[in-house]
Amino acid sequence: MVASENFSADVIRAQIEAILRTWGMSEDKLILTAEVMVETDLRGIDSHGISMLTQYAQMQNAGQLRLQAEPRIVRQSASTALIDGGAGLGHPAALMGMNLAIEKALAHDVGVVSVFNSHHFGAAGYYATMAAERGLIGVVSSTTRVISVVPTNGVERVLGTNPIAVAVPAGSHPDICLDISTSVVAANKVKVYALQGKELPPGWVIDGQGQPVTDSAQAFRQIFEGREGGLTPVGGDGSDMGGHKGYGLGLIAQILSGTLSGASFSPVRNKTQKPSDPDNIGHFFMALNPAAFRPFDEFQADVEAIVDTLHATKPVREDEPVLIPGEPEWTAREERLAKGIPIPETLKLKVQEIAEAAGAPYLLQSALAHRADPAGRASEKWTRFSAPNDAPHKGLSIG
Repeated sequence: MVASENFSADVIRAQIEAILRTWGMSEDKLILTAEVMVETDLRGIDSHGISMLTQYAQMQNAGQLRLQAEPRIVRQSASTALIDGGAGLGHPAALMGMNLAIEKALAHDVGVVSVFNSHHFGAAGYYATMAAERGLIGVVSSTTRVISVVPTNGVERVLGTNPIAVAVPAGSHPDICLDISTSVVAANKVKVYALQGKELPPGWVIDGQGQPVTDSAQAFRQIFEGREGGLTPVGGDGSDMGGHKGYGLGLIAQILSGTLSGASFSPVRNKTQKPSDPDNIGHFFMALNPAAFRPFDEFQADVEAIVDTLHATKPVREDEPVLIPGEPEWTAREERLAKGIPIPETLKLKVQEIAEAAGAPYLLQSALAHRADPAGRASEKWTRFSAPNDAPHKGLSIG
């Protein structure tokens, strides 16, 4: 097991911002991007926070990222819009897309925004929850740059992990937030296991003969470097445990996020893509107003009753109660605000290499470790980007 050290959200945010700044990202965009990445780490989603700097550095070195890009609206109607992400990192375009969907839903009960020409945007649940914070249902999906998932009955990778997230306001309870990859696990989670030196559970990854791979370093190479084998769909290999359902969900996420927006389909893109060509990732954002269908208070009361009923369900083990999607993340957030975010030594070394190569200060020093966040930016949740009714564009201008 690889040792780790805890750092406050402020230190990690400053480290991310310093690297993005030396890469040439504009100050307003890098602040937005770092905040999304830090919030993701706070929620315990280690695969999509600061660890993503390793992948972003590879993309930056290859010349793929247009970090000065300004996302722009290509076309729109009262309830829909299409955004060109400008080939920058996906976080600013995604914030713009969900804020625009929220604005349209508040005005017209539904808002649907599609994004093309983007890159990795972090955790889909972050953006879905922005809608829930405004009393709306949020739905998000995305394509991915890495072809990592084998289809049912296949051993060649064809799809990405293509996440789907749905968030629902839950009244007195924390927002419900289902955020899943349509593969049995996110590809970046295999990266996290490899960084930590942990063995994979059987069934996450198969090789070119359809056999399970449990060595995390080997599995990482299989996914990112090998020609055959890869992650299995939700449900696992084959159809006995429902793997065909996960495969189908991944396909639909590809169509909603990629085909609808005009973004790329990776197996086709890779035939002609040069190393410096952008990935043209696609995202899908929908905000839906429950008050368009029934009084919001009644809707909220029924959601609360569902949550209460599930919480009251007799568990298999007394120390493992029935939870609602999103609850583990909120629990992790409280704990990490108090104790700090764990950073494995292997990741610290990679971040140090990235910082030194970029000419940025390296801040993950032991002297700065484990200082709990004050009541400040990290504890504000994402309200910086879920704007109040009189300022729907606070997170990122959509004009």
